[in-house]
Amino acid sequence: MNPLQGKIVWITGAGTGIGAAAARALAESGAQVVLTGRRRDKLEEVAATIGASAAVEPGDLTDSAAAGAIVARIVEKFGRIDLLVANAGVNVRKRSWADLTPEAMDYLVKGNLTSVFYCVGAVLPGMRERKEGQIIVTASVAGRFIGNVSGPGYTAAKHGVVALCHTVNMEECVNGIRCSAVLPGEVATPILDLRPVPATADERARMAQPEDVADLIRYIATLPPRVVINEAMICPSWNRGYIAALQRKV
Repeated sequence: MNPLQGKIVWITGAGTGIGAAAARALAESGAQVVLTGRRRDKLEEVAATIGASAAVEPGDLTDSAAAGAIVARIVEKFGRIDLLVANAGVNVRKRSWADLTPEAMDYLVKGNLTSVFYCVGAVLPGMRERKEGQIIVTASVAGRFIGNVSGPGYTAAKHGVVALCHTVNMEECVNGIRCSAVLPGEVATPILDLRPVPATADERARMAQPEDVADLIRYIATLPPRVVINEAMICPSWNRGYIAALQRKV
């Protein structure tokens, strides 16, 4: 059974991690996936593992014109976009207030929030015209809870992403459009390499894996149009924040 047979799905940040895993999962369920990211070579590697149901559209989504041009090319080739999986995200190693530069601030906001605005803004007109469409955005638990691990720039931007999703539902529900925010906790993806203290191999093995989050994205994508999951949190059961709190009590 292919519940997404015939669906056209645009996935951003598709070259690695959650985006790559989501591309494979959605293609396995019958979707035609279009992969976007900055590095064509990474996208083509992922597309090669999927086959004919994957296409590559590289680009810098912090550029509104680039996002719009990619949407136009997808629509020209496939006729429409049924589902946007806005997964692209960035962080920096020097992320505390004491270390943040204006350049890093711009990078974090543009890479995590502005790019999502551009992508959502680019797909909404077509969805609105057809009176149907779905958007799934990879946010973060940092978009719901405030802590000092992810840094203020990433945390603030991801809070904005979660708010963005809710506003889409508030305004576009009458047009048959649904938006879901997926909030992963620690996931073993390449972005962990940018932490001031990178996680060890053993720690990463106990985290959620990209495929786990991809399965959640696929589940949300296959729900009937009458329902929307506004937010979904997925975390490792071996939650390092919980473990640290328990150890402080000892």
